[in-house]
Amino acid sequence: MTTSKLTERIRKANAAGRKALIPFIPGGFPDLEQFWTHLEALDAGGADIIEVGVPFSDPCADGPVVEKASIQALEAGVSLKWLLNGLKARAGRFQAELVLMGYLNPFLQYGFEKLAEDAAAAGVSGFIIPDLPLDEDAPYRAVLQGKGMALVPLVGLNTDLERMKAYAAVAKGYVYVVSVLGTTGARESFPAELADALARAREAFDLPIALGFGIKEPAQLEVFGDSIDAVIFGSALITHIRETGSAKAFMARWA
Repeated sequence: MTTSKLTERIRKANAAGRKALIPFIPGGFPDLEQFWTHLEALDAGGADIIEVGVPFSDPCADGPVVEKASIQALEAGVSLKWLLNGLKARAGRFQAELVLMGYLNPFLQYGFEKLAEDAAAAGVSGFIIPDLPLDEDAPYRAVLQGKGMALVPLVGLNTDLERMKAYAAVAKGYVYVVSVLGTTGARESFPAELADALARAREAFDLPIALGFGIKEPAQLEVFGDSIDAVIFGSALITHIRETGSAKAFMARWA
């Protein structure tokens, strides 16, 4: 089994002595034109991987900031087809690896095999599907891996070691550790249970560990040391874009 481009990209950042940077932005946010400008700014600003959200009307994992941005994008006319066509037209322009993060229903409506084919042509290296449980993901994972893409697992504070090992047996790319029990959104502190969850993930997975949910500034990461390899930020980035109209300055914080 070959190593995922996502794994390689995070390991490369770690070899350079830093955490890999993984910004999240909903496709089509804040509008159909500015989205592409912000995507390019994230890429130019040092993102190692960019998670592009596929807006959906019933997001179970999204907090108010991401949900509002996704609804705004849907109202502007964003669709999965629009997003894939736009990425395909720009394939090869981005230095960062691209991951699509979205819910299963729109992907099934699109047709999963066609989705994998079009995503691969658009330069996508992986998928995150929060409402697709491990027990049901095998056929979808096989389709994605057949096109060279990873299905990135999500684990959390309540994921025990046995379950993490089950994920690890089939996972590729990186493991997304959710820092809280709840939805996305910037927070002032992390629960005490997070350290144990990260320790279990390190024991179970031979993949980079990316920490997400609640991250808004680099100082928050100091307490984690070598227990994480990458950091994912979404709500804080979206808020910054709303307030300043630019993703560039936000990325500069993490340089």
